[in-house]
Amino acid sequence: MPSKFRPGFSSVLALAASAFALSGCIGSVGEAFDSRQNVGPCPPAASLYDSARIVELEGGESFGNITYTGEITGVEMFCRYAGSDPIRAEMEIDFAFGKGPAATDTAHTYTYWVAVTRRNGDVLAKEYFNVAGDFRESIVDAARIKLDDIVIPRADETISGVNFEVLVGFHLTDEQLEFNRAGKRFRLDANSGS
Repeated sequence: MPSKFRPGFSSVLALAASAFALSGCIGSVGEAFDSRQNVGPCPPAASLYDSARIVELEGGESFGNITYTGEITGVEMFCRYAGSDPIRAEMEIDFAFGKGPAATDTAHTYTYWVAVTRRNGDVLAKEYFNVAGDFRESIVDAARIKLDDIVIPRADETISGVNFEVLVGFHLTDEQLEFNRAGKRFRLDANSGS
C-alpha cells in the first residue's frame, strides 16, 4: 500500500499542520479548495536526473547481473493557497519497474524520497517511502502513487509557491548515483551481440 504524506511530516511542517488541525481544516486537498484564486503558482515538482532511475546489480556492470530496475516516469503536483494560508498540495508520481536476469523474487520494494526545498537548494523537509514492484505475471510493472496533504508553510502572504520546489528521487547508494551521473543505461537489446 502506498505511503502518504501526513500533516507535520517533519518538524519544519509540524507548525502549519497543527494550525490546520486546530482550525478544523478539511481532510483532503480537493475538499479544501474554495472559490478564491491562488495567490501565486504552485511550486515546481520534478524528479532529479541523477536519482530518477535505479539499477540494482548483483556483481559487475553487465546486463546479466541486473536484479531490478526502476524509473520515475512522471511527477505532477496540484496545490492550493490563498491569503496567508500555507500551500496545501497533493502529488502523483508514476513509476516503471523491471526485473532483470539475476533477480530471484517475484516482488521487489523500492525506496524513494520526496523533499521540499527552497529554490536555492536548502532542504526544508525530506521523507522516505516505499513502493512495490510486482513481477508475478511479467518482468515489467508500473505504479502511480498519490501523496496527499503536503503542507508547505509560508512566512506571510507575500511568499508564493515559486520560492519552493518539491523533488522526488530513488534512494541510491553512492555507486548507483555515480552510475546514473555517468549516463550509463542498460537496454533490453544491449546483450544481443549485434
